[in-house]
Amino acid sequence: MSEKTQSQITAERVVKLADDIKAERIETLDVRAKTSIADYFIVCSGTSDTHVNSIAGRVEEKMKEEGNRTLRSEDGGGSGWVLLDFGDVIFHVMLEEKRQFYDLETLWNNIQPDPDLI
Repeated sequence: MSEKTQSQITAERVVKLADDIKAERIETLDVRAKTSIADYFIVCSGTSDTHVNSIAGRVEEKMKEEGNRTLRSEDGGGSGWVLLDFGDVIFHVMLEEKRQFYDLETLWNNIQPDPDLI
């Protein structure tokens, strides 16, 4: 059994922190074979703009305390979508209606693996 990579550990920690603050429908997308941007995308839903911001803020705060600073964050100015970039892990927190509209899960699941990345 192989050891976990740092990106797997980071992804699992982000999922745990999001779950602790009651994020809904948390999904981890393994995009290692599809893009060089990141290894994992984590997508979850919040019930309101306040909840979306609380989830993102709590995850960012706890990750920073553990030495995992965000490289970039996009809050969308109340758009119902917050993105936190932890390098190999990108965390998306969205209102359910935004999530259904953009449907990142289907988009990334339908992208074919890039032979140069495998």
